Amino acid sequence: MSTGAPIGSDSARPVGVFDSGVGGLSILRALRAALPHEDFVYFSDAAHAPYGERDEAFVAQRSLAITQELVAQHGIKALVVACNTATAAAVQLLRAAHPEIPIVGVEPALKPAASLSSTSRIAVFATRATLASARFRALQRSLQAAATFVLQPCDGLAAAIEADDATETIALCARYTSTAGQFGSNPGQMDTLVLGCTHYPFAAQHLKHLLPATVRLVETGEPVARQVARLLEARGLLRGGHRAGALQLLSSGDLAPLQAAAGRWLAA
Repeated sequence: MSTGAPIGSDSARPVGVFDSGVGGLSILRALRAALPHEDFVYFSDAAHAPYGERDEAFVAQRSLAITQELVAQHGIKALVVACNTATAAAVQLLRAAHPEIPIVGVEPALKPAASLSSTSRIAVFATRATLASARFRALQRSLQAAATFVLQPCDGLAAAIEADDATETIALCARYTSTAGQFGSNPGQMDTLVLGCTHYPFAAQHLKHLLPATVRLVETGEPVARQVARLLEARGLLRGGHRAGALQLLSSGDLAPLQAAAGRWLAA
Protein backbone atom coordinates (compact mmCIF):
# COMPACT_ATOMS: atom_id res chain seq x y z
CA MET A 1 0.00 0.00 0.00
CA SER A 2 1.28 3.45 -0.87
CA THR A 3 2.50 5.61 1.98
CA GLY A 4 1.48 8.72 0.05
CA ALA A 5 3.04 12.15 -0.17
CA PRO A 6 4.32 13.83 2.97
CA ILE A 7 1.92 16.09 4.80
CA GLY A 8 2.71 19.69 4.03
CA SER A 9 3.74 19.11 0.42
CA ASP A 10 2.34 21.37 -2.26
CA SER A 11 -1.44 20.97 -2.51
CA ALA A 12 -1.46 22.99 -5.75
CA ARG A 13 0.08 20.13 -7.72
CA PRO A 14 -2.27 18.28 -10.10
CA VAL A 15 -3.79 14.83 -9.80
CA GLY A 16 -2.76 12.47 -12.61
CA VAL A 17 -5.26 10.18 -14.33
CA PHE A 18 -4.51 7.70 -17.11
CA ASP A 19 -6.25 5.14 -19.27
CA SER A 20 -5.55 3.39 -22.54
CA GLY A 21 -7.94 5.79 -24.24
CA VAL A 22 -11.02 7.89 -23.52
CA GLY A 23 -12.82 5.47 -21.19
CA GLY A 24 -11.13 6.90 -18.11
CA LEU A 25 -13.01 10.13 -18.76
CA SER A 26 -15.91 8.46 -16.90
CA ILE A 27 -13.69 8.33 -13.82
CA LEU A 28 -12.38 11.85 -14.45
CA ARG A 29 -15.97 13.13 -14.66
CA ALA A 30 -16.67 11.78 -11.15
CA LEU A 31 -13.35 13.12 -9.83
CA ARG A 32 -14.03 16.63 -11.10
CA ALA A 33 -17.53 16.58 -9.60
CA ALA A 34 -16.20 15.50 -6.19
CA LEU A 35 -13.05 17.68 -6.28
CA PRO A 36 -13.97 20.80 -8.25
CA HIS A 37 -10.95 22.85 -7.10
CA GLU A 38 -8.32 20.29 -8.08
CA ASP A 39 -6.22 20.45 -11.23
CA PHE A 40 -6.08 17.25 -13.28
CA VAL A 41 -3.73 15.91 -15.95
CA TYR A 42 -5.34 13.17 -18.02
CA PHE A 43 -3.15 10.90 -20.17
CA SER A 44 -4.66 8.75 -22.92
CA ASP A 45 -2.34 6.00 -24.18
CA ALA A 46 -4.14 6.01 -27.52
CA ALA A 47 -1.09 4.80 -29.45
CA HIS A 48 -1.29 1.50 -27.56
CA ALA A 49 -5.06 1.10 -27.02
CA PRO A 50 -7.05 -0.90 -26.19
CA TYR A 51 -5.34 -2.47 -23.18
CA GLY A 52 -8.08 -5.08 -22.81
CA GLU A 53 -6.68 -7.01 -25.76
CA ARG A 54 -2.98 -6.69 -24.72
CA ASP A 55 -0.98 -9.08 -22.55
CA GLU A 56 -0.38 -8.24 -18.90
CA ALA A 57 3.37 -7.61 -19.24
CA PHE A 58 2.81 -5.01 -21.96
CA VAL A 59 0.14 -3.20 -19.93
CA ALA A 60 2.41 -3.18 -16.87
CA GLN A 61 5.30 -1.72 -18.88
CA ARG A 62 3.13 1.04 -20.33
CA SER A 63 1.62 1.84 -16.93
CA LEU A 64 5.06 2.25 -15.38
CA ALA A 65 6.26 4.48 -18.23
CA ILE A 66 3.18 6.73 -18.12
CA THR A 67 3.33 7.09 -14.35
CA GLN A 68 7.00 8.03 -14.51
CA GLU A 69 6.21 10.72 -17.08
CA LEU A 70 3.34 12.13 -15.01
CA VAL A 71 5.53 12.24 -11.89
CA ALA A 72 8.65 13.64 -13.57
CA GLN A 73 7.09 16.05 -16.07
CA HIS A 74 3.90 17.16 -14.32
CA GLY A 75 4.68 16.79 -10.61
CA ILE A 76 1.46 14.96 -9.79
CA LYS A 77 0.50 14.63 -6.11
CA ALA A 78 -1.70 11.54 -6.63
CA LEU A 79 -2.46 9.08 -9.41
CA VAL A 80 -5.69 7.43 -10.52
CA VAL A 81 -5.29 4.37 -12.73
CA ALA A 82 -8.60 4.88 -14.55
CA CYS A 83 -8.52 1.53 -16.32
CA ASN A 84 -9.63 -1.85 -14.99
CA THR A 85 -7.10 -3.74 -17.11
CA ALA A 86 -4.16 -1.54 -16.05
CA THR A 87 -5.23 -1.73 -12.40
CA ALA A 88 -5.27 -5.52 -12.52
CA ALA A 89 -1.90 -5.70 -14.29
CA ALA A 90 0.07 -2.93 -12.65
CA VAL A 91 -1.34 -1.10 -9.62
CA GLN A 92 0.85 -2.99 -7.12
CA LEU A 93 3.93 -2.40 -9.27
CA LEU A 94 3.12 1.31 -9.46
CA ARG A 95 2.71 1.59 -5.69
CA ALA A 96 6.06 -0.12 -5.18
CA ALA A 97 7.76 2.16 -7.72
CA HIS A 98 6.18 5.39 -6.40
CA PRO A 99 5.59 5.16 -2.65
CA GLU A 100 5.77 8.96 -2.49
CA ILE A 101 2.26 9.43 -3.93
CA PRO A 102 -1.12 7.86 -3.22
CA ILE A 103 -2.23 5.63 -6.11
CA VAL A 104 -5.85 4.59 -6.59
CA GLY A 105 -6.92 1.92 -9.05
CA VAL A 106 -10.33 0.88 -10.31
CA GLU A 107 -11.95 -2.52 -10.34
CA PRO A 108 -15.38 -3.79 -11.33
CA ALA A 109 -17.89 -2.82 -8.63
CA LEU A 110 -18.84 -6.37 -7.60
CA LYS A 111 -19.20 -5.60 -3.89
CA PRO A 112 -21.56 -2.60 -4.34
CA ALA A 113 -23.55 -4.64 -6.88
CA ALA A 114 -23.93 -7.55 -4.46
CA SER A 115 -25.31 -5.20 -1.81
CA LEU A 116 -27.83 -3.75 -4.28
CA SER A 117 -29.07 -6.95 -5.91
CA SER A 118 -32.31 -8.55 -4.76
CA THR A 119 -31.98 -11.67 -6.92
CA SER A 120 -28.27 -12.15 -6.04
CA ARG A 121 -27.60 -12.78 -9.71
CA ILE A 122 -25.40 -10.14 -11.32
CA ALA A 123 -24.02 -9.65 -14.83
CA VAL A 124 -20.48 -8.33 -15.22
CA PHE A 125 -19.51 -6.75 -18.55
CA ALA A 126 -15.73 -6.33 -18.90
CA THR A 127 -12.77 -6.96 -21.17
CA ARG A 128 -11.29 -10.44 -21.44
CA ALA A 129 -8.08 -9.22 -19.83
CA THR A 130 -9.92 -7.92 -16.77
CA LEU A 131 -12.01 -11.07 -16.36
CA ALA A 132 -8.94 -13.31 -16.72
CA SER A 133 -6.80 -11.36 -14.23
CA ALA A 134 -5.81 -12.81 -10.87
CA ARG A 135 -7.00 -9.62 -9.17
CA PHE A 136 -10.52 -9.97 -10.58
CA ARG A 137 -10.70 -13.68 -9.80
CA ALA A 138 -9.71 -13.01 -6.19
CA LEU A 139 -12.41 -10.33 -5.91
CA GLN A 140 -15.00 -12.70 -7.36
CA ARG A 141 -14.01 -15.50 -4.97
CA SER A 142 -14.27 -13.17 -1.98
CA LEU A 143 -17.92 -12.53 -2.85
CA GLN A 144 -19.02 -15.99 -4.01
CA ALA A 145 -21.24 -16.43 -0.96
CA ALA A 146 -22.97 -13.10 -1.58
CA ALA A 147 -24.01 -13.46 -5.21
CA THR A 148 -23.65 -15.33 -8.47
CA PHE A 149 -21.74 -13.34 -11.08
CA VAL A 150 -22.33 -13.99 -14.77
CA LEU A 151 -19.19 -12.90 -16.60
CA GLN A 152 -19.57 -11.49 -20.11
CA PRO A 153 -16.45 -10.52 -22.09
CA CYS A 154 -17.34 -7.66 -24.41
CA ASP A 155 -14.88 -7.87 -27.29
CA GLY A 156 -14.81 -4.71 -29.37
CA LEU A 157 -17.14 -2.63 -27.20
CA ALA A 158 -14.46 -0.36 -25.73
CA ALA A 159 -13.00 0.20 -29.20
CA ALA A 160 -16.43 1.11 -30.64
CA ILE A 161 -17.04 3.61 -27.83
CA GLU A 162 -13.51 4.98 -28.29
CA ALA A 163 -14.24 5.54 -31.98
CA ASP A 164 -17.63 7.16 -31.20
CA ASP A 165 -19.22 4.57 -33.50
CA ALA A 166 -22.83 4.58 -32.27
CA THR A 167 -24.02 1.94 -34.73
CA GLU A 168 -21.37 -0.58 -33.67
CA THR A 169 -21.75 0.31 -30.00
CA ILE A 170 -25.51 -0.34 -30.09
CA ALA A 171 -25.03 -3.60 -32.01
CA LEU A 172 -22.46 -4.88 -29.53
CA CYS A 173 -24.57 -3.85 -26.52
CA ALA A 174 -27.49 -5.79 -28.01
CA ARG A 175 -25.28 -8.83 -28.65
CA TYR A 176 -23.82 -8.95 -25.16
CA THR A 177 -27.04 -8.27 -23.25
CA SER A 178 -28.62 -11.14 -25.21
CA THR A 179 -25.66 -13.50 -24.73
CA ALA A 180 -25.34 -12.87 -21.00
CA GLY A 181 -28.75 -14.30 -20.20
CA GLN A 182 -32.07 -13.15 -18.80
CA PHE A 183 -32.31 -9.81 -17.08
CA GLY A 184 -35.16 -8.88 -14.77
CA SER A 185 -36.33 -8.76 -11.17
CA ASN A 186 -37.70 -12.30 -10.86
CA PRO A 187 -35.80 -15.09 -9.06
CA GLY A 188 -33.02 -16.47 -11.26
CA GLN A 189 -32.83 -13.31 -13.36
CA MET A 190 -30.00 -10.77 -13.33
CA ASP A 191 -31.24 -7.54 -11.75
CA THR A 192 -27.88 -5.74 -11.70
CA LEU A 193 -25.26 -5.08 -14.39
CA VAL A 194 -21.70 -4.14 -13.44
CA LEU A 195 -20.00 -1.94 -16.03
CA GLY A 196 -16.52 -3.40 -15.56
CA CYS A 197 -14.66 -1.19 -18.02
CA THR A 198 -14.32 2.57 -17.73
CA HIS A 199 -15.52 2.98 -21.31
CA TYR A 200 -18.85 1.28 -20.70
CA PRO A 201 -20.62 4.08 -18.77
CA PHE A 202 -20.60 6.02 -22.05
CA ALA A 203 -22.83 3.28 -23.49
CA ALA A 204 -25.18 3.30 -20.49
CA GLN A 205 -28.07 4.91 -22.36
CA HIS A 206 -27.92 2.22 -25.04
CA LEU A 207 -27.83 -0.51 -22.41
CA LYS A 208 -30.79 0.99 -20.54
CA HIS A 209 -32.88 0.87 -23.70
CA LEU A 210 -32.09 -2.84 -24.09
CA LEU A 211 -32.76 -3.87 -20.48
CA PRO A 212 -35.82 -3.92 -18.21
CA ALA A 213 -36.26 -0.67 -16.31
CA THR A 214 -35.71 -2.49 -13.01
CA VAL A 215 -32.12 -3.48 -13.86
CA ARG A 216 -29.51 -1.34 -12.12
CA LEU A 217 -26.26 -0.34 -13.79
CA VAL A 218 -23.29 -0.05 -11.43
CA GLU A 219 -20.06 1.79 -12.27
CA THR A 220 -17.00 2.80 -10.27
CA GLY A 221 -16.45 6.54 -10.74
CA GLU A 222 -18.07 7.83 -7.55
CA PRO A 223 -16.40 5.34 -5.15
CA VAL A 224 -13.02 6.10 -6.74
CA ALA A 225 -13.58 9.84 -6.35
CA ARG A 226 -14.49 9.41 -2.68
CA GLN A 227 -11.33 7.38 -2.07
CA VAL A 228 -9.11 9.98 -3.78
CA ALA A 229 -10.70 12.75 -1.69
CA ARG A 230 -10.06 10.77 1.52
CA LEU A 231 -6.41 10.15 0.65
CA LEU A 232 -5.73 13.78 -0.31
CA GLU A 233 -7.37 15.05 2.87
CA ALA A 234 -5.41 12.60 5.03
CA ARG A 235 -2.16 13.89 3.56
CA GLY A 236 -3.04 17.58 3.75
CA LEU A 237 -3.10 17.76 -0.04
CA LEU A 238 -6.64 18.97 -0.75
CA ARG A 239 -6.63 22.19 -2.72
CA GLY A 240 -8.68 24.93 -1.08
CA GLY A 241 -10.04 28.19 -2.40
CA HIS A 242 -12.84 28.93 -4.81
CA ARG A 243 -11.14 28.65 -8.19
CA ALA A 244 -12.33 25.99 -10.60
CA GLY A 245 -9.72 23.32 -11.25
CA ALA A 246 -7.90 23.21 -14.58
CA LEU A 247 -7.64 20.21 -16.89
CA GLN A 248 -4.73 19.27 -19.14
CA LEU A 249 -5.26 16.55 -21.76
CA LEU A 250 -2.32 14.47 -23.02
CA SER A 251 -2.11 11.57 -25.46
CA SER A 252 0.52 9.21 -26.82
CA GLY A 253 -1.40 9.32 -30.11
CA ASP A 254 -3.59 11.90 -31.86
CA LEU A 255 -4.88 14.38 -29.28
CA ALA A 256 -7.94 15.41 -31.31
CA PRO A 257 -10.12 12.34 -30.50
CA LEU A 258 -9.45 12.80 -26.78
CA GLN A 259 -10.34 16.49 -26.99
CA ALA A 260 -13.55 15.63 -28.84
CA ALA A 261 -14.49 12.95 -26.33
CA ALA A 262 -13.84 15.31 -23.43
CA GLY A 263 -16.08 17.86 -25.07
CA ARG A 264 -18.88 15.28 -25.39
CA TRP A 265 -18.64 13.55 -22.05
CA LEU A 266 -17.28 15.90 -19.40
CA ALA A 267 -19.84 18.10 -17.76
CA ALA A 268 -19.08 21.78 -17.95
